[in-house]
Amino acid sequence: MSNALTAASPSPTQAGDAFENLSQENRRFAPSAEFAANAVVTAGEYAEAAADRPAFWAKQARELLDWSTDFTQTLDWSDPPFAKWFVGGEVNAAYNALDRHVEAGHGDRVAIYFEGEPGDTRTYTYAQLTEEVKKAANAFESLGVAKGDRVAVYLPMIPEAVITMLACARIGAIHSVVFGGFSADALRSRIDDAEAKLVVTADGTYRRGKPSALKAAVDDALARAGDGDGHSVQNVVVVKRNGQDVDWHEGRDHWWADTVGAASAEHTAAGHDAEHPLFILYTSGTTGKPKGILHTTGGYLTQTAYTHRAVFDLHPETDVYWCTADIGWVTGHSYVAYAPLINGATQVMYEGTPDSPHQGRWWEIVEKYKVSILYTAPTAIRTFMKWGKDIPAKSDLSSIRVLGSVGEPINPEAWMWYREVIGSNAGKNGERKENPAPIVDTWWQTETGAQMIAPLPGVTATKPGSAQVPLPGIAVDVVDEAGESVPNGHGGFLVIREPWPAMLRGIWGDPERFKETYWSRFETMYFAGDGAKKDEDGDLWLLGRVDDVMNISGHRLSTAEIESALVSHPAVAEAAVVGAADETTGQAVVAFVILRGDAVDTGEAIVQELRNHVGKEIGPIAKPKTILVVPELPKTRSGKIMRRLLKDVAEGREVGDATTLADNTVMAQIAQSLKK
Repeated sequence: MSNALTAASPSPTQAGDAFENLSQENRRFAPSAEFAANAVVTAGEYAEAAADRPAFWAKQARELLDWSTDFTQTLDWSDPPFAKWFVGGEVNAAYNALDRHVEAGHGDRVAIYFEGEPGDTRTYTYAQLTEEVKKAANAFESLGVAKGDRVAVYLPMIPEAVITMLACARIGAIHSVVFGGFSADALRSRIDDAEAKLVVTADGTYRRGKPSALKAAVDDALARAGDGDGHSVQNVVVVKRNGQDVDWHEGRDHWWADTVGAASAEHTAAGHDAEHPLFILYTSGTTGKPKGILHTTGGYLTQTAYTHRAVFDLHPETDVYWCTADIGWVTGHSYVAYAPLINGATQVMYEGTPDSPHQGRWWEIVEKYKVSILYTAPTAIRTFMKWGKDIPAKSDLSSIRVLGSVGEPINPEAWMWYREVIGSNAGKNGERKENPAPIVDTWWQTETGAQMIAPLPGVTATKPGSAQVPLPGIAVDVVDEAGESVPNGHGGFLVIREPWPAMLRGIWGDPERFKETYWSRFETMYFAGDGAKKDEDGDLWLLGRVDDVMNISGHRLSTAEIESALVSHPAVAEAAVVGAADETTGQAVVAFVILRGDAVDTGEAIVQELRNHVGKEIGPIAKPKTILVVPELPKTRSGKIMRRLLKDVAEGREVGDATTLADNTVMAQIAQSLKK
């Protein structure tokens, strides 16, 4: 096989092209005949959906969900950009995720296999999970929580997190999950913005074998001054997870065991309007007021359930599904708490990090539970590449039949590694699958609610690194500065042309900011800041955020493409590229690279080799001016590289705010390695 990014002569850039389109990928992997024959979704759905998009979604809504009141209008788009889907319909998210499966005779099916970081395990069948959610709903109501109230959730990846979310949905309360890695300040600003009445937290969790406190941050958050005089929180419910000591506020604080544990298991789920708010999820703006993305019920549940079934080829009777995302992110809402349970699937939930107690923990979990569908992030895949393929080779991964990727564009080399090392493993003695598991690389956002662009594993001939085509019923395009579609072979701005069921309904409490942020760049189209290119076949390649574009001597280059070229070199495990101010060229390409475990840092020689490699893969214009070999890259707890901090280093500035880093020693390590 040729290298991931085959050197290509730059296509002539048309006026208004947002990006130069410099790299090409020529590998294709069609589904096996056997996989295609048993696929849940076939190619016919594209045409059916294109013929009448609203009718297609109405059909999905009625097939995938049980409505207590049927809807009378599929889509009301009379007041754009504010959409209403399934108007007049009433539906209960928790009933659809739980009770109905029990009523259909699937109460004994496992809903969640929970694996704690220390090795403790719990199994919940659908009947048991339904009972727990009913008890939690009763407990929250006894604490004064009613339909429309907001509940802040600050929990680790434990079953109580999903139970809490579904209990809120059951009573019509609106949950606002705050990632357990966020600070007391971040938690307080989100509590204030949503005016949360209840906080559900835990004493703590485990992180790399050590207890890690959570309740202390809640206490700290509620003791702060905040925006006004006081805060809106009346009660705090605390799950006892790691047994560490906690401060206790009598009257405000309640143990989960004493409230939920003691509550009645009888609770009737009432239908809520299709447009009743389901949750607020704050996207972490680094500065200023947090941005609360609002999702409602009917459309969100329809599209998440459909995409979960279609994109992962879900067979709920036999599959064991594992999405590694934390519930603090949208992936953990859509593809852990909601869609898998709506679809009656069995899933794995793991509390800890991939390297606790050793770097093979994930693969042991896959082998133990016979995971058949694995959905994770490119940053995890690149970390495993760095650790080496010998580690997953020690486990039997033969159960895996579909692999998914989410969170950022996946570079072709990481995609190929995922396919060859994880997707081809048929046993711990080096056995190989004849047909490796297909990879579905999914593009979507907190704002879109559900997957928008992805291959269908039984239909699409996949290309390493491409998200490929919009899903049935989704109208995505790539446009130039003027909002006109770009031809194949060109790059531009990724937009969504038509409303979709799981779309955000606004920013909590700030409709003007919603219009300004997403609908002002192109009046009639949704634009959230991503660049993309269409290849010669019209397939889509994500190029990252438009603000991750560098202007080098008048050429607009995407950081994602240069990073992919660097990672296609056998010595490189991971790369991050930034544009640093340069007197001559406007901006210069500065690359930070982590070498693979078996690679040798030969100093200037490896730097020169990597510069030439990028020149060969993309073109001389893309050659980094500076390449710095570093031990680590600064990442947030969700795995996003904080390029802003690298830009500070590249331009010789004092490094900015690094409080949201997963490991706050990384910048010191980089500074130390640059002094050598």
